[in-house]
Amino acid sequence: MAINFGLMTMPLTTVKASIIGKISDDNIQSVSKVSRNSVNIYPPRTLNEAFISLANNLIDQDTRYNTSCLDNAYSLILERCSTQESLSQIKQVHCHVLKSCYVVDTTFLSTKLVFAYGKSGFSSDAQKVFDKMPERSIFTWNAMIGSHMTNGEHFEAIELFQNMNALGVQADASTFTSILKACGELEDLCYGIQVHGMATKLGFLSNMYVSNSLLGMYAKCNDSSSAMLMFKLISEKADVVSWNSIISSYSASGKTMEALRLFREMQITGVLPNTYTFVAILQACEDSSYLTYIKELHAFILKSDLYLDMYVANALVVAYTKSGKIKEAERIFHDMDKKDSITWNSLLSGYVHNNLYDKAMDTFHRMQVTGLQPDQYSIISITSTIGHLGNLLNGLEVHAYAMKNGMDSDLPVCNTFIDMYAKCHKMKYAESLFERIRFKDNISWTTIISGYALNGYHSKALTLFHEAQEKGIESDSMLIASILQACMCDSIVKEVHGHIIRKGFSDIALENTLVNLYGKYGRVDYASNVFEHMKVKNLVSWTIMVNILAQNGLANEALDVFVSMKETGMESDSVILLSLLSAVSNISALKKGKEIHGHLIRKGFVLHGQVSSSLVDMYSGCGDLKNSFKVFDSIPTKDLVLWTSMINAYGMHGMGMESIRLFKQMIADKVYPDHVTFLAILYACSHSSLVDYGKAFFKSMVEEYGLDPWQEHYTCMVDLLGRANKLKEAFKFIENMEMKPNVAMWRSLIGACKVHNNIEFGNIAAKKLLELDSNSVKNHVLVSNFYTFCNQWDDVAKIRMEMRKKGFKKDPGCSWIEILNKIHVFTVRDKSHLESDEIYDKLGQINDILKREEGYLGEMFNGHSERLAIAYGLLKTTKGVPIRVTKNLRVCDDCHVFSKLVSKYFEREIIVRDANRFHHFGHGVCSCGDFW
Repeated sequence: MAINFGLMTMPLTTVKASIIGKISDDNIQSVSKVSRNSVNIYPPRTLNEAFISLANNLIDQDTRYNTSCLDNAYSLILERCSTQESLSQIKQVHCHVLKSCYVVDTTFLSTKLVFAYGKSGFSSDAQKVFDKMPERSIFTWNAMIGSHMTNGEHFEAIELFQNMNALGVQADASTFTSILKACGELEDLCYGIQVHGMATKLGFLSNMYVSNSLLGMYAKCNDSSSAMLMFKLISEKADVVSWNSIISSYSASGKTMEALRLFREMQITGVLPNTYTFVAILQACEDSSYLTYIKELHAFILKSDLYLDMYVANALVVAYTKSGKIKEAERIFHDMDKKDSITWNSLLSGYVHNNLYDKAMDTFHRMQVTGLQPDQYSIISITSTIGHLGNLLNGLEVHAYAMKNGMDSDLPVCNTFIDMYAKCHKMKYAESLFERIRFKDNISWTTIISGYALNGYHSKALTLFHEAQEKGIESDSMLIASILQACMCDSIVKEVHGHIIRKGFSDIALENTLVNLYGKYGRVDYASNVFEHMKVKNLVSWTIMVNILAQNGLANEALDVFVSMKETGMESDSVILLSLLSAVSNISALKKGKEIHGHLIRKGFVLHGQVSSSLVDMYSGCGDLKNSFKVFDSIPTKDLVLWTSMINAYGMHGMGMESIRLFKQMIADKVYPDHVTFLAILYACSHSSLVDYGKAFFKSMVEEYGLDPWQEHYTCMVDLLGRANKLKEAFKFIENMEMKPNVAMWRSLIGACKVHNNIEFGNIAAKKLLELDSNSVKNHVLVSNFYTFCNQWDDVAKIRMEMRKKGFKKDPGCSWIEILNKIHVFTVRDKSHLESDEIYDKLGQINDILKREEGYLGEMFNGHSERLAIAYGLLKTTKGVPIRVTKNLRVCDDCHVFSKLVSKYFEREIIVRDANRFHHFGHGVCSCGDFW
């Protein structure tokens, strides 16, 4: 409503008519009832009534000269102007006051104008009025401070307060309330403490509003201890505002149990909670571990008068979504009669938080159907969803909507779009948007750097990181975490690590990432060093360290780390236990594997999925097929991974027909194989010389299941044909492949040529192997052994010379055996063992028996590590107990013969796992058929 007062020279009856004529039709009847005797409608309830009151005051001759009545009439209009739409009315009143010859108390009305302009969002206009005032009361200063606060100008409010103090104007309770709020919003604890001192000195702590404001300031500054001290000072007269502030303080500090305790104390004291109480306490419980408390609070709310309160319902939606209870959140959402943008955004962000991106998209569309326009928070949530879904077209549409509605200038929105384009692999779009942002924050730089790292542009990510540093962008943990994604080698990891140390970051997530990266690049020493110096370790830290040690062949060390973790009292989860099962399998530590299996059962882990397949792998890796099958058979509903694990287990132990039987049973149960399953069955056929079966499976994979073979499948076929002495067919198979042969194929072929004494094809394979990879120690050793077998001494000399030039050293043989729950490791000609003399004496006894019974002369190989392990096993185990040995290299021919003879004359089952396969020695024969 725009009203033109006109000049004061206008006749008063015309003024009244002008005012009344501009009032809406809804108020015409009430206006017509206004009599000359009833000068004011008092107190006016609406802006229209306030204008009628002013008109009557202007017309009435007696009132006109009563300045207090006229000033009051102007004041009442200004008090009711409190929105941006009120600007024109405020300015007209302002103009009329300036021209009026009846206004005497200009300070009073100017203060009202400052208040009206500020409350309506026009602090610059308020400042102009304030600056021109010759005299200002404390109310004027408070009005101007309040104007800055209303418009989010907290620095300006504090600056004005400082000017006020400099001029000697004494603050009142209202001043302190506003300034303490400004300190809280800015989290300026230092200045807040100074204001606290001033309020104490002037005796305002007895004022409840000031006390509550102090309490709120400390809460906003995350100083819960000071907030509690303040609360204790006013505890006897604490009202609901006091309780809300202290509960919010502990909630913001993450001290949920303290917040809940205070909430209960509040109830005991008889102070009734309000909307803000429930919002604060629910915010404290936004974690799945506090789900029980959320449900209790929900029940409490349902019994109170606030169960229909929209803000409380919104807080409940957020609490349930953050606890992963989406159905409960949806139920509250659907039961709400009234929903605002916060309601919709809470559910929308909840879906995103729980990775329910399809539901998030559906909610976004339903929100628009209801007529509610998406705001910045909606756009951020849906853009994040689109990024995770990788739906570029939808992303472009939302970006266009944001631009059309002026949201593309909002920095958080821009940052989210950069992230979305990065996840959609459109870095050109992300970079273009990044460059258009005038004032970039840390999140902008972090997002673009993370995007480049995610899309494999590691050099670009590192370049941008250095550019950010040059521009003075302060590194934080998020930015460092992004740049760590771009580290392509251990030297760059070290550089970033040094930066972290210089900046003094002690973020556990960063330290975990560092440990993981050092492990990824094989620097176990650096990973262990970072891990040991971590002040705080979570379950992720321990899991990463166990994984690194297990993957780098340090299974014993991995087990030691797990023991250390248990000593700290930290509970293990399935992830770390799966890593341990892998470590145990690598060293064939059966007893430790059984301990972990027992631990899984005692802790109530459900033995299905990855847990059951890992147990099958562990038992088969430890040579215990009986328990491997027992686990497999105990699972009622078997998935493909479990079937594949058991098929592979039989294949590893040379029981190819059992693998084939299981494969057929799997198909009968309508579980269909994938690439990995076919690898397992082809491997089983290869190690059991089941050539026709292997060919049939390979053909079936391509023709029946439409799976294109990997290089590993081709390698299995080459190995299968080579083992069966079909070397010509193997070479032809390699020539007809759709892809180039790899190192593994030539290695397999040269091994077969050695076994079957085929020098012609062996020389071709040796040449191809060294051409393909001339920097591998293993390849040179394999070729050297083949040349030695063929008595090609000139070639042997050349290979050994080349190895010396390149500094190659053959990996030393290493074997280990588990005795009485301890792993005993032996190397070639090892004499470091505490019982070394007894071991070599036992070896001498064994050799004497084998020489006498079989004429076997094996003393020259006594130093081989697997013989030392077998001798120790015979020393320390009783008759009938299998001897299980693991070796890092392939078992040599002599040790293979030795193991067969020991199994015959000492009546022991000997299970040896070498680098190629399992060997089950019993009664003088081996499961491999003497071909490995």
